Amino acid sequence: MTRPATLHRIPRRTHAWLAWLAASQLAVAVLWIAAGWRWGLPALLLSHAAFIVPVFLPRATLYAPALSRLPGDERAVWVTIDDGPSDDTPAVLEALDRHGIRATFFLVGERARARPELVREIVRRGHEVANHTWSHPQARFWALGPRAMAAEVGQAQAALTALAGQPPRWFRAVAGHTNPFLAAPLQRLGLARAAWSVRGYDAVDGDVVRVLQRIQRGLAPGAIVLLHEGAPHGRSVEIVEAALCLLREQGYAAVIPD
Repeated sequence: MTRPATLHRIPRRTHAWLAWLAASQLAVAVLWIAAGWRWGLPALLLSHAAFIVPVFLPRATLYAPALSRLPGDERAVWVTIDDGPSDDTPAVLEALDRHGIRATFFLVGERARARPELVREIVRRGHEVANHTWSHPQARFWALGPRAMAAEVGQAQAALTALAGQPPRWFRAVAGHTNPFLAAPLQRLGLARAAWSVRGYDAVDGDVVRVLQRIQRGLAPGAIVLLHEGAPHGRSVEIVEAALCLLREQGYAAVIPD
């Protein structure tokens, strides 16, 4: 399936948010002077929230563009698998082979460096390798400064390029979070940010039925399906297998955006 090149949107203006910030604070100052603090203070708080809340919204595009679904009405989805490589990777690859599905593996750089043979096997079987940071700093990714953010993205990109033989094209933020310092390393490395439209919370919930119910509720043409490997509950392989069965039963094909 041919997809338009515009799906791969590398950030172009890495500081565009600054213009919106300056304009919003100027508007707040004018309102405060004209109407007093009773109007000015709520406006100030709301203006700050407008720049803080998007940090935690996986599909928000204030700080970097993000692909959250594929265009068109064809019954096709993009299967993405986060957090590897792990002990689950070989079994996940076998499941994908059985169902004839190609997927994108968003790999953690330091885990990939520790398991290079799994990265090479992912590529050998025709799947795509993508960037999911160097160390997966889940609790603090949203708060990384410019140097730490550049290191997380850049070190993973270098390691994955060396192991996969070509540079990843896609980046997925940890927990979907962003901040003002993410766009610059994405632009420098030619990475586009991928979000998702369907998730079962399988990274934290090992109940296969509940996970599948959540996935089924969100399935639609063009969905980007988020799955995980190596989850602490130990049922990631079972969940991936069940999700692939669900896609087949619902008549969905799997594509990787070109």
